[in-house]
Amino acid sequence: MPPTEPSSDTDWDGVRLHVVTGKGGTGKTTVAAALALALAAGGRRTLLCEVENRQGIAQLFDVPQLPYEERKIAVAPGGGDVFALAIEPKAALLEYLELFYRLGRAGKMLERLGAVDFATTIAPGVRDVLLTGKVYEAARRRGKTGPVYDAVVLDAPPTGRITQFLNVNEEVVGLAKVGPVRNQAGSIMSLLRSPQTVVHLVTVLEEMPVQETQDGVAQLHEAGLPVGGVVVNMVRDPVLPQRSLAAAAKGRLDRAAVVAGLEAAGLGGRSATLVDGLLAEAGEHALRVALESAQRKELAALERPVYELPALSEGIDLGALYDFAEELREQGMA
Repeated sequence: MPPTEPSSDTDWDGVRLHVVTGKGGTGKTTVAAALALALAAGGRRTLLCEVENRQGIAQLFDVPQLPYEERKIAVAPGGGDVFALAIEPKAALLEYLELFYRLGRAGKMLERLGAVDFATTIAPGVRDVLLTGKVYEAARRRGKTGPVYDAVVLDAPPTGRITQFLNVNEEVVGLAKVGPVRNQAGSIMSLLRSPQTVVHLVTVLEEMPVQETQDGVAQLHEAGLPVGGVVVNMVRDPVLPQRSLAAAAKGRLDRAAVVAGLEAAGLGGRSATLVDGLLAEAGEHALRVALESAQRKELAALERPVYELPALSEGIDLGALYDFAEELREQGMA
């Protein structure tokens, strides 16, 4: 079955490469996985790539460790397929040497001599060139009926390194004036700066991740890389109504009302210590809600589409990924 066109109600119609980044601990791998599921819904095919050698995708989908090959790992709602690829720099370099220089056995000899390890761990920038090159190849690959994948989702390095990671081929273009390396690097940068690519940023409603998101957006703009949406992860709903939140923040909650509530819940006769603890916790909750509200305003100032995913007390499992995928579809991200 040939790939189908993405839904017209998505915010990212025409985008083929979705790069997902975020500060460590914000859940960018979870968001990337949910986005891949969402983009595959309705009979489409997506490829979910990781480049940090953490096998995070395999853990999320509860499948064996991913090899350096594309494997189907999930069926999306409506019959779509999600494939996954863990891109390993050494294997990517050997593939690159074979593709562009026909080295074959000579490439294996270089590996035995340690040259491959040198290139992928010591030589500046080579590792990122190989990783982005493999993602580029997957995004542009075509079969007899059209593109092999309707979309490619990249679980990318953290926000602090994302611009350098994506822009590494620009440096290669400047260094290599001719030849296959220069041509490949130029083609990769053309895709990364085209309307077919967006970089989404994942954050939580805390000061440091939001600041890193703001810095990341500015750096991406400066490098000429297309900024996508902002996914606010682990969102918690207030447990008090607005009027009570305002009172709690000022330490003015009605103590008698709290006692009455405890009695109505069958907890009458509890100690003053419990009441004091509840009032203190309510005050802390109100301050957190106020802080999150301020962070939302900071994100709104970026003037990018914002999507929200809830915090789950029981953790993330496969069912949660499908729920998140549906949330992202309903909000227009896929």
